[in-house]
Amino acid sequence: MTVPDVNPATLPQAEFAQVVKRSSAGDLRRLMTGEQRRAVLDEVFVRMPGVFRADRAGSANAVLHWKVGDRPDGGADTYELVIADRTCTLSPGPDRTPTLELSIGAVDFLKMVTGNASPIALFMLGKMKAKGDIAFTARVPNLFDVPKA
Repeated sequence: MTVPDVNPATLPQAEFAQVVKRSSAGDLRRLMTGEQRRAVLDEVFVRMPGVFRADRAGSANAVLHWKVGDRPDGGADTYELVIADRTCTLSPGPDRTPTLELSIGAVDFLKMVTGNASPIALFMLGKMKAKGDIAFTARVPNLFDVPKA
């Protein structure tokens, strides 16, 4: 299966991670600037509460905004996750003030959420930027079980 054939809603996470791993950056860029962008992002974010690690959340209460760039019009799509009382929920829209806002390019985001790129390396290389509670940034990767490709 190749990136153009990907329907993220029908693929198990591990299989989707393998497709991303086998795909070139150009193929991933085409996916994330094409007609399937919204479906891919929506599916990734819909699945996030299911891979949330409540046992690692402790007393964390935060509103997390993910700004995924490289939209064809030059903009970014923003998704809001609310972490409270050891749960994670996806908001229908970003309407709260974020505790932390993470900005990242679409290809790097896709690689990161499929276990094909390290969030720490992306942050250190300036490919992911944080605004707000910077200390919480270090906790975010440990709050989710990322598939291993």
